[in-house]
Amino acid sequence: MNDLDRGGRRRFLGRIAASVGALGVAGCDRLSQTEWFPKVLGSAEVLNGHVAKLVTGRKAMAQEFTPADLSPTFRSNGTADPNNPQYAALAANHFNDYALEVSGLVAKPRRFTLAELRALPSRTQITRHDCVEGWSAIGKWQGAKLSAILDDVRPTTAARYVVFHCADPMEQDGTSPYYESIDMDDAYHVQTILAYALNDQPLPIKNGAPIRLRVERQLGYKHAKYVMRLELVDSFAHIGDGKGGYWEDQGYQWYAGV
Repeated sequence: MNDLDRGGRRRFLGRIAASVGALGVAGCDRLSQTEWFPKVLGSAEVLNGHVAKLVTGRKAMAQEFTPADLSPTFRSNGTADPNNPQYAALAANHFNDYALEVSGLVAKPRRFTLAELRALPSRTQITRHDCVEGWSAIGKWQGAKLSAILDDVRPTTAARYVVFHCADPMEQDGTSPYYESIDMDDAYHVQTILAYALNDQPLPIKNGAPIRLRVERQLGYKHAKYVMRLELVDSFAHIGDGKGGYWEDQGYQWYAGV
């Protein structure tokens, strides 16, 4: 399938989300509480998942843009500043004490400091972020290739998914920490990075500092922010409601490829 076909699917989902915005629905949490939206989004995403696997292939690239295409601003999606004392302490020290833990079904569990992540093989890409809230923005991202992290920790043959555990709690009482997941195909995709810079500046807090996932062929809710820990697993049975992500637990489809 060519870029026009993939772009058409993005625009289709974008129009659905834009119409939601026109009705005054302000965010993903309100969308998930409706009965109709997860069903509409889900029907399109199930089709997209099959198409991605059977027609385009999982190594197909998301469209990349030029510096002239950059959006004037790149707004925050979801949480803008986690209500988390541990995160607040890290931010107060400019994330000098931050370390990404990688565990689970790996031969060599370890922690990566921010300096170590920046020293890994990296990729810079200018891509469009499409949010189900009904907006899009183009930004320049730089980050460590997730494949380089995986090469270092050496996943076992049983590993099927990478789960991203994040700092932002999704309830007022500090419970239900945000999490998301992708499979190994997307984990090794050349455009899948843990971004530490946006538009040639350190990643702002509102956009997920110090590290956020960029999995460019999927919709915005898959791009986990404030990533603290990676866990390689063979299933989601012991995580959340077992559906692979916080919004998936609310009714969204797990595969959001477009």
